[in-house]
Amino acid sequence: MLRVEKRPPLVQLQGRVLYLVDDAGLLRRQLRDGLDLTSSAAAEAGLRDQISTDEITPAYICFFYDETLGDFPYLGLQAAGKGGAEEAPVERGSVKAGGFVCSVAGKRRGKGSSREQSPYAEMMAGIRVVVAESIERIYEENCQNLGVLTTTDLGVADRIRAGEAIPLAEFTAGKDDITRQIVEYGGLFEFNAARLQGKVTMPAPKALGAASQTRRPMTLGEKIFARKWVVDAARDAVGVDWAEPGESGFFRADLRFSHEYVTPMAAIFFEEKLGPRAKVQDPGSILFFRDHLTFLHKAMSQERIEAGLLDVANQLEAKQREFAEKQGVRLYGEQMGHAMGSEAICHSKVLEEYAEPGMLVIGTDSHTPHAGAVGALAFGVGTTAIFNSWITKDVRARVPPSFKVVVSGTPPRNVTAKDYMLEILRHPYVRDGHAIGQIVEYAGPAVEALSVDERATMTNMAAEVGAFTGIVAADERTVEFLVQERGMYPDAARALVEGMQSDPDAEYVTVIEIDAARVRPMVALPGDPGNGLRIDELDGAVPVEIAYAGSCTAGKKEDMDMYARVFREARAGGRGVHPGVKCYIQCGSVEVREYARERGYLDLFRDVGAEFVEPGCGACIAAGPGITERPDQVSVSSQNRNFPGRSGPGQLYLVSPYSVAASAVAGRVAGWKD
Repeated sequence: MLRVEKRPPLVQLQGRVLYLVDDAGLLRRQLRDGLDLTSSAAAEAGLRDQISTDEITPAYICFFYDETLGDFPYLGLQAAGKGGAEEAPVERGSVKAGGFVCSVAGKRRGKGSSREQSPYAEMMAGIRVVVAESIERIYEENCQNLGVLTTTDLGVADRIRAGEAIPLAEFTAGKDDITRQIVEYGGLFEFNAARLQGKVTMPAPKALGAASQTRRPMTLGEKIFARKWVVDAARDAVGVDWAEPGESGFFRADLRFSHEYVTPMAAIFFEEKLGPRAKVQDPGSILFFRDHLTFLHKAMSQERIEAGLLDVANQLEAKQREFAEKQGVRLYGEQMGHAMGSEAICHSKVLEEYAEPGMLVIGTDSHTPHAGAVGALAFGVGTTAIFNSWITKDVRARVPPSFKVVVSGTPPRNVTAKDYMLEILRHPYVRDGHAIGQIVEYAGPAVEALSVDERATMTNMAAEVGAFTGIVAADERTVEFLVQERGMYPDAARALVEGMQSDPDAEYVTVIEIDAARVRPMVALPGDPGNGLRIDELDGAVPVEIAYAGSCTAGKKEDMDMYARVFREARAGGRGVHPGVKCYIQCGSVEVREYARERGYLDLFRDVGAEFVEPGCGACIAAGPGITERPDQVSVSSQNRNFPGRSGPGQLYLVSPYSVAASAVAGRVAGWKD
């Protein structure tokens, strides 16, 4: 493996600073006219908050997975233009041409998708330092893994402009020991090379120290981290008695998965660093998925097709399939035969067949926490982290603190887990970014009453919370799921569930209380899942043209039950999908489709005028039927997020499965009245 050395102790960069302000005109002047904005002028204009990775690299840009990405950072970035209208002022190649080495933004920079293409595009455009008031975990981790420096000290930008040599230690201050060394070595692979050469110092778990205390009370997340801690990789020694927040280490992954947006880039990294004949470790615990782009040809504009983007996207599928065959990895690909679509969305299949209580699961998608519904510790990682895990079978992490959301009371019959999440997302603790990087544990009688499918909606949307992951304690509901869906013997299922709950006296940063009886059908206004309010609080009727029911979040068996319940009532009353609405229903796996077929749902959907779409991510990532085509077009969806451009250029309202079906019938955003 490559021999590596540490970076110089001083960082001195020659180049410009790009301030990502909420002023389209000022952004253009920086990019086109050579304006060097001062920090005070940037503060007066207002730094853009809540910049998602969808804005840094819109989905179609992720078809590229090499240095070409350097032409594209911030192409989806929205800023206020004349009259307050949102504009996208960044053009292809303008960041690279501008000679920028530092990029500055406001709060929650890099939220949303775990796509490493975002920091890689910035790096390939010349950005070496990312500055923001607060930075989302996966995005920052991806930056560090690639060698891009990060800081929340806004004053660093002025020092870079002045040509000052900045101590590298300022970029590692407050970081755990492993992250510090990753930054010092210039990236995760370089660190791992040094690790295998015995050059690095690995922090010892406190549980093994001379002053080790009696086993401390732990949250469920902490218990799993303790069980999976790689104490000595050479001896394959895994597990300690306890772990606590703030400790860092490498943790053994039971399952590692990636999809076609990421696998090719990771495969190239793997082959470039280790050679074309290198083999992944334990291919039986790795899964690949073709789920994101199966329906892309139905959504891509003719202009982009003519520009060759469809051909570029198809290369992703070919590269993943080739690498899977070469490595002997199970690939859930496209369906064979007459039906077009994926075998399964990655999150759906991992929960259906693989995740178990107490497992540690990593995946190259921010919605990997989906599997937390059965008491697994599942979290998203970037390209560099997944390709390193192919070498080492472990993943680096810092044990996060946990906070608890307790949902009590009895909800109205038309309220779902999605409504709980839209209520949680508008809570100040979450909305203001305090939950970033923490484990959110969902608990309370109302959560315990939920099925595993509904729990998965909540753990899935830990990504929108900005949390490290989401988890629900394993219980009798989990046993029922493992017996009914996996065919396990009850005793075997209960053995897995045993101990997979937080200790009664475990410590939480905070506890949020939600009264389910007070929750009503919710809607998140366009732009952010945190823009929630009750549907009955909408200022007048909101007509819709598109209703999209599906995605990993809302394409499960129980979601199909909800759509069917609303449409069955509509049909009984002589109604169907509103004439002015196109309604699409997309499931998460072939298994869910067959469930819907057996219950007559597919016939019902057809009868009321809804179009059933085979499994795949589709419109949720602007890559399938159900996307908007005009900025003024309004859609309503049960998917997980509605960041600008996420599902086309239109206005996307987020609602529950019940509400998306009710909206399709009503022709406007509406809740279902049982």
